[in-house]
Amino acid sequence: MKKRLQMNGAMITGTVIVLFFIFVAVFAEQLAPYDPHALGIPYLKPSPEHLLGTNDVGQDIFSELIFGTRVSLFIGVFTAVITTAIATCFGLLAGYYRGIADKIITGLTNVALAIPSLALTTLLVAYLKPGKTSLILAISITAWTGTARVLRAKVIQLCQLPFIKIEKTLGVSDIVIMVKHLIPNLKDIILTRMAMSVSSAMMAEAGLSFLGLGEYGEKSWGGTLHYAFYMNGVIRGYTWWYLPPILCTSLAVMGFMLIGYYGAKRRN
Repeated sequence: MKKRLQMNGAMITGTVIVLFFIFVAVFAEQLAPYDPHALGIPYLKPSPEHLLGTNDVGQDIFSELIFGTRVSLFIGVFTAVITTAIATCFGLLAGYYRGIADKIITGLTNVALAIPSLALTTLLVAYLKPGKTSLILAISITAWTGTARVLRAKVIQLCQLPFIKIEKTLGVSDIVIMVKHLIPNLKDIILTRMAMSVSSAMMAEAGLSFLGLGEYGEKSWGGTLHYAFYMNGVIRGYTWWYLPPILCTSLAVMGFMLIGYYGAKRRN
């Protein structure tokens, strides 16, 4: 009973955190006190007029942070959807058909797992041209492997169940079996892994944008961090510039991780 209460508490905490950031992203225009692109007096310290001061070109950092929520969440969620879709397709094909399809997909998965994902993602973004679309594509291409392996194992288990064997014997098409029987039984794993993929994608976006591979002029938490370090914000001790995007990224990632991790434990 105590474990269940702790689990529910963690899930509620994660959900509240995620809903908070979604609210900020949706109502960024109403919440931000200034246009994040408007220029002003640079390097102002935090004050009632500028809660987190201004950056090197006089843009309000607090407004920049609010609008950055929208970009970081969009990239995280959209990437997670694509990643999970790829992983679901590969997991279904490998687990259901086995044989040559399973060998090819498993081999591809093993090769992808052997390559350092961050290095490959960085290389892909640099090759594709830095920007939001490149970030989403590069992260999606490298982040599907773990989910695909989990789904493949579950599909193999499901295919041993009597009702699936009966459906095959009766000549029901493979697509119908997958859509009507396999995917509904995989939905908990898919949703859980998707929530965890959002956190991974947000971390990857923050890291790549910090390296300067994000879209130029786009307001994101990683982009704010990039300019804070690039303009020597750390050396000058501008904690109000570089610390907030780090805290926001960490908190959002923790929210999605709590939902994903404790969602998986509840399922088990």
